[in-house]
Amino acid sequence: MSAVLSFPQTNFRAMASRDLDAVMEIEDRAYPYPWSKSIFRDCIKAGYHCWVAEQDKTIIGYAVFIVAVAECHILNICIDPKVQGEGLGRKLLKELLARTKDMQAKCAFLEVRPSNKYAISLYESEGFNEVGIRKKYYPAKHGREDAVIFAKEL
Repeated sequence: MSAVLSFPQTNFRAMASRDLDAVMEIEDRAYPYPWSKSIFRDCIKAGYHCWVAEQDKTIIGYAVFIVAVAECHILNICIDPKVQGEGLGRKLLKELLARTKDMQAKCAFLEVRPSNKYAISLYESEGFNEVGIRKKYYPAKHGREDAVIFAKEL
């Protein structure tokens, strides 16, 4: 007898203003210093690529990125802590990178806190390489935390 595991389908779509309450709930759970709702609203308004990942019509993650002059800059990518560890971050990252290739991007950049070991492990396993440090980039409990800059050729 064999068991069949069934996982909900993950769908990706453009983020809309109506999604911001759900996005903010995830952002607040995921980060000690979250983006504000107005930052997300401004990103949508400015025409940044803002996407949500859904399962059973429930938002479980999101990404915000821009593509300019053949470069992708990933500004925010997050999976709800309630469902982290299930491979959804990898799935969202791969979807995002596939979309940037379609937009003629040749490389992708992102920043991450050095304390975010899980994210760093994901990025490195997906072919990102550390290319620099931004000193005192992120707010932290006791001052500021550096950002590690990662890049990947597409």
